[in-house]
Amino acid sequence: MTERVLVVDDSSFQRTVVRDALAERFEVVDEAENGAEAVELFEAYEPDAVSMDVVMPEMTGIEATSAIKDRWPDAVIVMCTSVDQGEKMMEAVKAGADGYVTKPVDAAELVGEFESHLG
Repeated sequence: MTERVLVVDDSSFQRTVVRDALAERFEVVDEAENGAEAVELFEAYEPDAVSMDVVMPEMTGIEATSAIKDRWPDAVIVMCTSVDQGEKMMEAVKAGADGYVTKPVDAAELVGEFESHLG
């Protein structure tokens, strides 16, 4: 069974990069451009995992991670963050993030991070 993934980033370019990297191994169910949309789409699709940007408008990736994990604690959430966001990553871990990769995203590293959490 192919695991289903939601891609979340406020940059359309980054969404494309992440989607293309994940699509070779997982089914990408949809894309969101902010945290609020991510929570709505997660509820609609209930995917196995989420690729979540940290800094976004309306609702941050950390807030969205917390909201998703509160309702779906088994959801796998991998944060995609800039290298200079160490403090934000600590907040993301506290919110329930399962792992992270840094931007610019390396496709093999991203797929490997998802595989390590999804089995």
